[in-house]
Amino acid sequence: MRFETEEDIIRERKAIERFAKTFDLKFEKLGPHDVDYRVLSLDGTIVGYVEVKGRRRTMNEAFPLPVSIRKIVKLINKYTKPIIIWACEDGIFYADINKLHGTVVFGGMAPRPNSFHDEELMVFYDKQKNLKYIRYD
Repeated sequence: MRFETEEDIIRERKAIERFAKTFDLKFEKLGPHDVDYRVLSLDGTIVGYVEVKGRRRTMNEAFPLPVSIRKIVKLINKYTKPIIIWACEDGIFYADINKLHGTVVFGGMAPRPNSFHDEELMVFYDKQKNLKYIRYD
């Protein structure tokens, strides 16, 4: 069962569009059981894969930044640059996941009916030098 709302999809799309525009990249949406996007150079060469995580708060309120270990493993198993983006209300944080240091805990959100991944191993990232940001215009 998919739990993404139209608002979540809009937030994700805005984030990947801003990221791609900043670095002169194009992107392709992947399937529902994959990471979110493949990013490519303008000539079509694969640059990496991206997972976009929504944060319903401003960049100043966003820390620590969460992501499930399951998503990290999917990114790393692509054997190319694994990029994570957190889409906040006023901009994005992004990084090569291999360059971040975080804290692993069992957690997540309150379980929802018919959801199997609400509580799982998570990584939480505090501010650090390899975590970059772009504010929306």
